[in-house]
Amino acid sequence: MAVKVIVELKAQPGRRDELRSLIERLATRQRPTGYHGSTYYESLDDPDLLIDIADWESAEARTAHLAQAMAAGAYGPVLELLAGPFRATVIRRLP
Repeated sequence: MAVKVIVELKAQPGRRDELRSLIERLATRQRPTGYHGSTYYESLDDPDLLIDIADWESAEARTAHLAQAMAAGAYGPVLELLAGPFRATVIRRLP
């Protein structure tokens, strides 16, 4: 079942746009199976907060991709741009 993932990423001060560019490049280069794209949002209350709402074929597809990408260290550069831990919430539409 299709899911959306809301990811809140707090960038180091003044580096939100750099973080977004890096995430977009990684998604284009990796082309994860089951990933259908993301829409990015800014917080009106925090100029360093990036909100990524991603569309995935399933929660399992996302989990498989993350396990592989983390094992390969693919997200190391992203983690270096963060001011703290990110938050991810996986959601699906109610029937």
